[in-house]
Amino acid sequence: MGNSLSMFVDRDASVGEPTLQERRKAEQSDKRVLGNVVQCDGARATISAHAADIVGTATGHWSVGKMISINLGNTRTVGLVYAVGKSDRAWHDEGQNPIEVSIELIGEVRDGAEPGAKPIFDRGITTYPHIGAIAHRIRSRDLQAVYDLAGRHSITIGTLSQDEAIDANIAIDDTLARHFAIVGTTGVGKSTAVSLLLRKSIAARPDLRVLILDPHNEFAASLPEHCVRVNSTTLDLPFWMFKLEEFAEVLFRGRETVPEEVDALRDLIPAAKNLYRNPNSGTYLRRGSDALTADTPVPYRIVDLIKQIDERMGLLESKNDRPTLKSLKTRIESAASDPRYRFMFNSRLIEDTIHETIGNIFRVPHHGRPVTCFEMAGMPSEVVNSVCSVLARLAFDLALWSEGRLRLLLLCEEAHRYMPADPRLGFAPTRHALSRIAKEGRKYGCYLGIVTQRPGELDPTILSQCSTLFAMRLANEQDQAIIRSAIADSSASTLAFLSSMGQREAIAFGEGVATTMRLKFEKLSEGLIPGTAKREQALPSELGHDVDLVAIVERLRNVPRPQQAMAFTEVVDSSRQAGDPDYRKPPVPRVQPDDDFDMRYGLRPTTFGLRPQND
Repeated sequence: MGNSLSMFVDRDASVGEPTLQERRKAEQSDKRVLGNVVQCDGARATISAHAADIVGTATGHWSVGKMISINLGNTRTVGLVYAVGKSDRAWHDEGQNPIEVSIELIGEVRDGAEPGAKPIFDRGITTYPHIGAIAHRIRSRDLQAVYDLAGRHSITIGTLSQDEAIDANIAIDDTLARHFAIVGTTGVGKSTAVSLLLRKSIAARPDLRVLILDPHNEFAASLPEHCVRVNSTTLDLPFWMFKLEEFAEVLFRGRETVPEEVDALRDLIPAAKNLYRNPNSGTYLRRGSDALTADTPVPYRIVDLIKQIDERMGLLESKNDRPTLKSLKTRIESAASDPRYRFMFNSRLIEDTIHETIGNIFRVPHHGRPVTCFEMAGMPSEVVNSVCSVLARLAFDLALWSEGRLRLLLLCEEAHRYMPADPRLGFAPTRHALSRIAKEGRKYGCYLGIVTQRPGELDPTILSQCSTLFAMRLANEQDQAIIRSAIADSSASTLAFLSSMGQREAIAFGEGVATTMRLKFEKLSEGLIPGTAKREQALPSELGHDVDLVAIVERLRNVPRPQQAMAFTEVVDSSRQAGDPDYRKPPVPRVQPDDDFDMRYGLRPTTFGLRPQND
C-alpha cells in the first residue's frame, strides 16, 4: 500500500501556482492545487491527484472528458482527461483518496505579448511538462482561446459540453466550402442538427442555395419560411434531360441493362432529337461541332423515338435485331404510360423548358426561399437513383458554368443509399456525380453535405473529402473505427465517448473548428424539429379514429381519376406537338367519314385521299 501511494504528493505541502488562477467562487482557497505530473511521454501524461478538494468534498474536476491545464510558467499545456482511476481499486471514507489521471496532450496556451491581451492557443507541444508540474482545472479564458477561430467568419451552433457558458462556434465558410458530414445512430438528433446548421448557414450566407435530398419528407416542415417543397406530384423533370445511363436506369427499373438495347438507344435518341430540331430533315444526322448525342439535354419526343424503332425494325438488314428492338419499344411504352413516372412523361407538349426546370429546383431567382426540399418518399425506388444523379450533375454544372456566382449546397440525407462502400451496389452515375462534387466542387462553389447513420457503409472516398465532421453517438464498432481513422489531430481519445454521448451532443473536428470540440447543439423549438409535423398528424388514429383505407389505396395506386369531358371546353388536337411546323396554328377540322365506312379490313378512318370540301 505504501508503494502505491509513494507517487502521490502531500496536499498540505503544496503551494499555490505562480499564475493567478480564475476562481468560480470567492470563498475558494488560493492554494487550490489539484494535481502534479508524475509521468509524461510524447503524447500523453499521468497526473497524481486526490479525488476530494482541500476541505474533503469530492469534486468532478477530474472526470472523463474534462480539459485541464498544466502550468509551465510562460505557457500552459492543455490536456484532455480520458481515464481516471485508483491504483489500489479501493475507496476510503476517511482521509484522502489518491487517484491517477490519464490525459492526452492537445496543445499549449501562452499569454499575449501585451498586458490584458487574449491568450493564444497553438496545436502541438513545444515544451513538455516536467515531473512535478502543477495541473489544475482549465480557466475560462484559456478554454475560449483553445476554440478561438482567429477572426474567421463564424456562427454559434451550441455550447461546449465542458462549460455551457462558452459558445461553440464553427467557421461557416470553411465548413461549407470544404464539405461536411454529420454521422450518428438513429434518434440522436441528426436531423435536428441539420436543420439548425441550415438555419444558421442561410442567415450567415444569404447567397447560398440549398437542395436537400429528403428521403423521409421531414425537412420541409422544419424550414417553412425558407424552403420550397418538390415531390413526385410537383416535380417537372423531363425525360430528355436524362443522360443515356440515367434514362436506361429508368427503363430497366433498376435491373441490369441489356447492352444491345442501350446501344440501340444510343443510335436512335440523337435521330429523335434531330427530328425535333429539324422536322423536315428526316433521319439525316449532322456530323460536326453541333452534332447531337444521346447525352445532349435537347428536347425530343417519345413518339419520334418509337417511330425510329419501328423504322429500324422494318429494315431488311435489321432482321436479327428485331427481338431487341421490340423489347426496347415495350420498355419505353411501359415507362411512358406508368403513372408513377408522371413527372418525366407528363407533358404532352414537348417544349424546351430546361430554364424553368433548373430555376425552380435550384431557386434561381430564389424569391426569399433559397432551400428546395426534394421529397422522395412517394417516388418509385427504382427511379430515385436516376433523379438524384440528374440533380447532382446539374448542381455541379450550374456552379461550374456560373463561374462562381452561384453557390450551391447539396445535402444528402441517408447518404449511404446513393454512395455505398460496395462499388457493386448503388447506381454508378449517382456515385460519380457526387464524387465529382466532393473532389472538385469547392473550386466552383458547389458544396456537399453528408448525413448518415452508417458511415461504415458509406464510400470512404466521399467521407475523406468532408473536411469537417460532426460525430454524434455511434454504437456500431465498425462505424466508430471509420471515424477514428478520419480524425486528423492528436485528439483520438476524444472519440472514446462516441458510444455514450447524450442527445444533441457531438464531437466536431476538422477545418471548421479550431481544435477537436465536444459540443451540445442548440435546442430548437418543438415545431421546428424535423418529423414533428408527421407525428402530430398520426395522433388522430391513436385517439380512436379509423384509418382511411380508401385514401391509402388511392395513393398506393397513384392513378389519376378519369375526368369527364365538359361541353364548353375546347377540343385540343393532341397529335400536334412541338417540332411540328404548324403546331402553334389552330387545328384544321378533320373530315368525318361516312357511317357506312368499311372497317372489315382493319382500315382506320382517315382524310388521306379525300378532297377538301367547299362550302
